[in-house]
Amino acid sequence: MNKINSYENRLVIILCGCFGLVFFDRLAMSFLFPFVAQELQLNNTHLGLLSSTLALTWALSGILLGAYADRAPSKKALLIVMVLAFSILSALSGAVTSFISLLIYRALMGVAEGAVLPISQSLLAAESTPHRRGLNMGLVNATAPGLLGSVIAPPLLIAIATSYGWRNAFYVTIIPGLIMALLVWLYIKNCPTASIPKAERVYKVPVKYKDLLKNRNILICMLISCFYISWFITIISFTPTFLITVKHFPPETMGKVMSVFGIASVFWGFVVSAISDQIGRKPAVIFFSIIATFCPLTLLYADTPESMMLLVFFSYTGLGCFTLFMATIPAETVAANLVATSLGLIMGVGEVFGGFVTPTIAGIAADRYGLSIVMWIAAGGSLIATILSCFLIETAPIKLALLRKT
Repeated sequence: MNKINSYENRLVIILCGCFGLVFFDRLAMSFLFPFVAQELQLNNTHLGLLSSTLALTWALSGILLGAYADRAPSKKALLIVMVLAFSILSALSGAVTSFISLLIYRALMGVAEGAVLPISQSLLAAESTPHRRGLNMGLVNATAPGLLGSVIAPPLLIAIATSYGWRNAFYVTIIPGLIMALLVWLYIKNCPTASIPKAERVYKVPVKYKDLLKNRNILICMLISCFYISWFITIISFTPTFLITVKHFPPETMGKVMSVFGIASVFWGFVVSAISDQIGRKPAVIFFSIIATFCPLTLLYADTPESMMLLVFFSYTGLGCFTLFMATIPAETVAANLVATSLGLIMGVGEVFGGFVTPTIAGIAADRYGLSIVMWIAAGGSLIATILSCFLIETAPIKLALLRKT
């Protein structure tokens, strides 16, 4: 049994902090936008552009810098640079005087943030014991972003913005970033790929993306990613402004509602994956995607904050599905030496469409037809993802074992 102070546990805790802060800073604009918009005279189209531009640079960075990290002399040094960079750029968002300068800072922040997850995954792969590798990845990829980005960030940032101004709320984001960069420097080793046992090592082979797209599950997962990320980014980007301007909730109440999204994502991130081990990946994605379709509709029709928070918790199941179509199903579909390539393709294409294209369209639509339209756009995204999930080929070991017996 690993001791709590073992290097593996220490690595997981530090990387949870790093990637959790990525989402803390990425989502800060959503929570603070009502304050920023009032001073800089911004509208919903501006909010959509800020969100979509960051998503685009994030996607490109993840693909390009993730590939560079495998050849870099020090992944540890690269991670430190990226953590420092996105923390500084997040803080500089508080010093802007125009939309253009804000857009530039957020775009550059996406470049720094997009590289953090590929680097973290490679470090975890090298140091995790085989029976804990999936758990470690899940803690870093799902639990930490939900906890720091959606539970802690909303009330904390809104409280600072309300009491001291939105600029100071951005300024303080640099402090945890500096702390995490220091912890990476002091306590993380620069582990080369060779430290992975030979039997577990993933060897790189030339691969063409068109060959991967001939695989049914990879193609379907890529399409699901496009529409599910549309669901996620649209909800998380526009809900704070929707709650204040349409529902007329005070900022403090808006922060509480947004915190429920984080609590739900942490909870469902574990539960959906665990249930899929028993009933299969495909039925789990279909069932929980149907529920997720109702989440944006509860924001539209729930009248009180209390009923809204309860319904949001039980309907915000989509984040639990992300692990399945972005990681588990592709990993159980392709050969070991194609897993990283497949995941990069699914996440990258999904971010470009769902994180870049959709928020821009949603922002323009909101300015023309009203903010309520964005909730219907989000619901449409998860509904299409549900339909696409029906065409997946089951990969869960327990289901495949039953099929072999019959």
